Amino acid sequence: MSSYSSIQNFADGQLLLINKPYKWTSFDVVGKLRNSFKPLKLKVGHAGTLDPLATGLLIICTGKMTKQIDTFQAEDKEYTGTMVLGATTPTYDLESEPEIKFDTSHLTEEQIKAACAQFTGDIQQYPPAHSAIKIDGERLYEKARRGEEVELRLRNVTISEFEITRVELPEVDFRVVCSKGTYIRSLVNDFGIALNNGAYMSVLRRTRSGNYRIEDAHEIMELVDAIRDLKAKELQRKEVQ
Repeated sequence: MSSYSSIQNFADGQLLLINKPYKWTSFDVVGKLRNSFKPLKLKVGHAGTLDPLATGLLIICTGKMTKQIDTFQAEDKEYTGTMVLGATTPTYDLESEPEIKFDTSHLTEEQIKAACAQFTGDIQQYPPAHSAIKIDGERLYEKARRGEEVELRLRNVTISEFEITRVELPEVDFRVVCSKGTYIRSLVNDFGIALNNGAYMSVLRRTRSGNYRIEDAHEIMELVDAIRDLKAKELQRKEVQ
C-alpha cells in the first residue's frame, strides 16, 4: 500500500491482487473493497470468478482499470487442489454431501496418473449444474436449488497442463493450467468417470492468473484496513488546511 499516496490513485485505476478467503464469494470481496472506498463511489470489479469454497488469487480492478477486466480474465490460470475419489456430490465439491459411493481399492497410482492424458489439450466439458452461469437471466445454481432441470451446453476449453502431485487414496492432489472458462469441478467429476469411479473436489486454490501470482497477493482485510488508514490521513490533512 505504500505506493498509493491518495484514494484518488484507486479512482485513476489500480490492479489489486487479493488472496480470496475460504467461503467468501468473489462478489463478497468486490463489495468489501467497494464499501471501504465510501463515500467515494468507485468502480470495482474482478477478473475471473472463484467459487466460495475455493481460495487464492483474485484479480480486482478499480476505477478506469475496470476497462481492462476482459483482458485479464482471458489469460490462462493455474490451480492446485485435492479431489476425493470414491464418491460424487451434486455440486461436484463439498457444498453438498457425497451421495453415490464407489470402491477405490483396485485403483493404482499409475492408472490415476495415466488418466490425465485424456484431459490434456483442447477438450469439451459441461459446466456444473450448480454454477454462476446465467440462462434466461438467472444463475444456474438458483435453478438447481429449486430442482429444475436445465439443459447444459458443452464448452470448449484448453488444459495445457494437468498433473497428479500426490496419491493417498481416497485423496489425490493435482495441478492444472487451463484456459478461461474452465470448470475445475467439472474436470474432477469427469476424471472420476474416466476411472469408472466417482470424484469430487475438496480443495481448490488459484495460484496464478496470467503473469500474476498468489505470492504477491494481499489479504483482503489488510488491504481494507490500509485503505481506511489512507482515508483517515487524507481527512486529517484537509482539517489541518
